[in-house]
Amino acid sequence: MVKDVLLIGDGGHCKSIIDVVEQEGQFKIAGIIGADRPIGSDIFGYKVIGCDSDIEKLSKKYNYAIIAVGQIHSPEVRINLFNILNASGFNLPSIVSPRAYVSSHALIGKGTIIMHDAVVNANAVIGDNCIINSKALIEHDSIIHNHCHISTNATINGGVLVGEGSFIGSGAITNNSLAIKKNSFYKAGVFIK
Repeated sequence: MVKDVLLIGDGGHCKSIIDVVEQEGQFKIAGIIGADRPIGSDIFGYKVIGCDSDIEKLSKKYNYAIIAVGQIHSPEVRINLFNILNASGFNLPSIVSPRAYVSSHALIGKGTIIMHDAVVNANAVIGDNCIINSKALIEHDSIIHNHCHISTNATINGGVLVGEGSFIGSGAITNNSLAIKKNSFYKAGVFIK
């Protein structure tokens, strides 16, 4: 049975989330909670039905929510939303694009989204509230801690630990078997060694 879900965030990342949710087919988008667009405005046929201050009230009507806010410079907004949604009683499902590959021997945390054409290989662990963006590669035995964003086409090679709240930019590549500190920020295209 298809379940109703709210998307929390109304910016550019929300548009990408809509596409993945529609293709994944487990949920029907019941509405968008936003900060930038007025209530009643429309994103791809889905209405903005409230703002952040409405989250607790909406938790009485809806069981599921997905954080649809991106993360570049800081994970703070996503972490705050994650905590608010948990405290309000929402279930935060992990969403995996049908165009992604996730090994049956990998673990994915709650509220994490795996975008189109991403690969999560054997024995990888992805924490809660992460974005594994389009075409990102998470190799075997890597651990991505909570609240991280692994950007488009980034490569996390085998045995890498990415600390909580970190951002790995588009096209960045890590060496094997290294530890990236909590709240690290790496620009697009860098080699992390």
